Amino acid sequence: MHTYTKANKYSDLETIYAQCGGPGGLKLAEFIADKMQLQANKRLLDVGTSRGYQSCFLAKEYGVFVVGIDPWGDRDGTSTHIDHLMKNAQTFGVPELVLGVQVGVPDTRFAANTFDYVYSTTTLEMIRGIEGEEAYGKCLAEIYRVLRPGGVFGLGEPMHLDVEIPADLAMPVAQGNETWADCFATIQETETACRSVGFEIVEADYAPDARLWWEEYAQYDPGCQTEPDGDRKAIQVDAGRWLSFGYVIAQKPPASHDETDK
Repeated sequence: MHTYTKANKYSDLETIYAQCGGPGGLKLAEFIADKMQLQANKRLLDVGTSRGYQSCFLAKEYGVFVVGIDPWGDRDGTSTHIDHLMKNAQTFGVPELVLGVQVGVPDTRFAANTFDYVYSTTTLEMIRGIEGEEAYGKCLAEIYRVLRPGGVFGLGEPMHLDVEIPADLAMPVAQGNETWADCFATIQETETACRSVGFEIVEADYAPDARLWWEEYAQYDPGCQTEPDGDRKAIQVDAGRWLSFGYVIAQKPPASHDETDK
């Protein structure tokens, strides 16, 4: 189990899960950041920043300059995710280390080889589920393009174990227009997708604290609180049999001759 020395400084899980989308919150951010071996004064692109709580945490605790991108309006209906990102940057005391841009992948419009790191959690699996594997691959290719040679990509996503979905889980998972089964892949499938665009895999696995993160999400996420028969029920029914959370730490080769870099 990870010690979470940085994330444990922030103990208000109600606030954290109100600001973060998906399981893990700041524990997830610390886990991925440590795997990436973030170094201060480097440039990090956060793909799918949502309200930017993780982005600001990374800037505050690791000293990286974070560019957070997200094309979506916020669930409050009056602002954007980027608006919240910049407000949270003030709250964390790091406005000089955070820049929000309302754009998404794969059309970031950044120059090739711009960032030392790219970080993305609980984001790209939705593109896989809604737009399909080809669109997911285009997003990975764009991330590869904007990373400098030798740069590191840290991906954290809800994934499922390499087993058949339990029969008693099928109904709650299948609720709504998009299903968990459509969005989630195995760690092996995700590794393959990353390799297909040129990445070298440094480390990939299911997070050892995946079930803890999902249980926290079920308890503290505002959506789970207001709709207990939705995600919360699915998490409880699953009980760790199929649902997990995977991560991939990948590197763009130090000497790349990819055409996208030219």
